[in-house]
Amino acid sequence: MKRFFNCVFCLLFISVSAQEEDPKLFTLDVNTFYGTILEHNPDISHLITDHPTGFILSYNRKTFGFKNWESRYNYPDWGFSFVYQDMKNRFLGENYGLYAHYNFYFLKRNLNFRIGQGIAYTTNPYDKETNFINNAYGSDLMSTTYAMLNYKKENIFKGFGVQAGISVIHYSNANFRAPNNSTNTFVFNVGANYLFDYEKEQDYIPSSEEKKYKEKIKYNLAFRSGVNESDIIDIGQYPFYIVSAYADKRLNRKSAIQVGADVFFSKFLKELIYFYSVAFPELNVSGDEDWKRVGVFVGHELFINKMSFISQLGYYVYYPYDFEGRVYNRIGLKRYFGDKIFGAITLKSHGAKAEAVEFGIGIRL
Repeated sequence: MKRFFNCVFCLLFISVSAQEEDPKLFTLDVNTFYGTILEHNPDISHLITDHPTGFILSYNRKTFGFKNWESRYNYPDWGFSFVYQDMKNRFLGENYGLYAHYNFYFLKRNLNFRIGQGIAYTTNPYDKETNFINNAYGSDLMSTTYAMLNYKKENIFKGFGVQAGISVIHYSNANFRAPNNSTNTFVFNVGANYLFDYEKEQDYIPSSEEKKYKEKIKYNLAFRSGVNESDIIDIGQYPFYIVSAYADKRLNRKSAIQVGADVFFSKFLKELIYFYSVAFPELNVSGDEDWKRVGVFVGHELFINKMSFISQLGYYVYYPYDFEGRVYNRIGLKRYFGDKIFGAITLKSHGAKAEAVEFGIGIRL
């Protein structure tokens, strides 16, 4: 009898140990797509001449709840994507993009929402002599984002599955170099997926976290910088510097709200003011206007493992020169290194009009 219980104990131990080991399963999927460029700006209407086509190839790492954040978000996938898009316009050329992405699941894991952020290369950017028709892409390297909503079935037969849905693919250099009218492509996509080592697929581990979560108010100091250009082509690229201070309060394990202030030192604006004062005297710009700005903002931060997604809405309280209106917004990603230090890549804009991509570092105390 003693030997029997020893054997049972050993089997239970082996079973629990196996459950505690992440199988590191992943899928590969491919989607082909067909769509249209959306006319978000009438200035690009001459570039919408046909229906873009392409494909999306993706690696997706599965999660099963071995880390607390995984069950918090219904066991999402994380991974990497490659997107090829033929813009079907000789002035726009072709785009090649690399992305990091998350897949989030709904409706018994049949509905899949993916959000990806990355960098793209375009084969035929604006050139004042050879391609002045392309006023959408001012540089060959661009920031790019895509969102995908799929009805998805995995492991239907020996690891193979299918999916179909819609996507939106955005390309912009965020005024790193003019012109920058950007493009948004709406597409229909269909494809297949394959789960490697599908026989090792296991049950999801239920969350063991306490529902209530409290954290004291935290104080953040951030410094952001980068290079951008105004909409005046060839006026020049200039650095900018932003100092931000804000407080945040965690509402739960997922979310925090923010309140703070920004101080902007944007040298492109200094040059733009001077340009208007010299080239367009009818605008009544003296050239002595202060190019610095101060804004206050409210925001939200969504925590996903060591990453977080931030969105902020601001208002300039010190606004000596009128540029794109007093309301601004910022969206982007943060990556925490330990409990206090973070890095960030964010897009600052006025409505849908991008001003700059900001690269930042900060501390949260």
